Amino acid sequence: MCLSCKACASECPSSVDVASLKAEFQYQYQKSNGVSLRTKLFAYNNRLNHLGSQFPKLSNFMFTNGFTSSVLKKSLGIASKRTLPLISNKSLDKVIQELKNKQIKNEFKKDVYLYTDEFTNHLDTNIGVDTIELLKALNYNVKFVSHHESGRSFLSKGLLEQAKKIANKNVSIFKNLISEQTPLIGIEPSAILTFKDEYLKLADDKASAQKIAKHTFLIEEFIQQEIELGHITSNQFTQESKTIKFHGHCHQKALINQLSSFAVLNLPKNYKVTIIPSGCCGMAGSFGYEKEHYDVSMQIGEQTLFPAVRNASEDVLISANGTSCRHQIKDGTQRDALHPITILKNALIT
Repeated sequence: MCLSCKACASECPSSVDVASLKAEFQYQYQKSNGVSLRTKLFAYNNRLNHLGSQFPKLSNFMFTNGFTSSVLKKSLGIASKRTLPLISNKSLDKVIQELKNKQIKNEFKKDVYLYTDEFTNHLDTNIGVDTIELLKALNYNVKFVSHHESGRSFLSKGLLEQAKKIANKNVSIFKNLISEQTPLIGIEPSAILTFKDEYLKLADDKASAQKIAKHTFLIEEFIQQEIELGHITSNQFTQESKTIKFHGHCHQKALINQLSSFAVLNLPKNYKVTIIPSGCCGMAGSFGYEKEHYDVSMQIGEQTLFPAVRNASEDVLISANGTSCRHQIKDGTQRDALHPITILKNALIT
């Protein structure tokens, strides 16, 4: 029943990391008892999403059609009431390849490497595009390098050998690129924060992993730092008034904090932002998809998050920076939650 939310890492007086204990138990158990089909499908979801992205319309038809989606859910042990995530019409990798051919030389404030995580790449391409457009509009040089998925799905399912291989590959790729002058920034908290948490334990090259972690930031963290340096100001954004309710990702709460997202959303002068005092949204990656956990997943959402969203009027923007959180909010309340970066990009004065 552990959600692997990592709250224990900061809440427990003894800092007992139950998420790591769970992953290690799963690893040892599966070495002796084998790995189930459902576990493999969740763990290797990035490969499946890559295949689905070759035919996104067909994939999404199968995920939304009553008959085919029902068959998929029943055969894989997914809750019948849970909606399936849709594949983006174009992957972020393809968008980036197109952008590389249109690069225009300019004087920039800073070079940054964008980590194109597996969830943004195939499921939330629009948020990746918003991030790139926002950073470019603010005069940052967004750089890209071919890299591997984060390994988050393998970690969540106890496939630690696969996660270790990915950690070593990514550390090898980024160790000579990431520095104070060229930080690594990411969009999806569960993915980018693996560089600051699990990679420090898994990677063989500990020194390089620590160096990368020191200069790795969630996108909101990076923007908050640039605000404090005076490189980004509220004068670059709209004077319109908006009210926003924000739900933070569990890993963000446990490993860094929510204040960076709060600062980013408050950048436009007349934006009023409230942090929803919620714990985990209840989705927790694959947890909320599994038929035996669905009811608990929704009960968790009903504790604080869902009522707060339902009680918000239609003109209030709901924001969440985790892909699972946005999915859970949609399933539980029928409201669309926006990533903070999308809200900030839409607030730009153009």
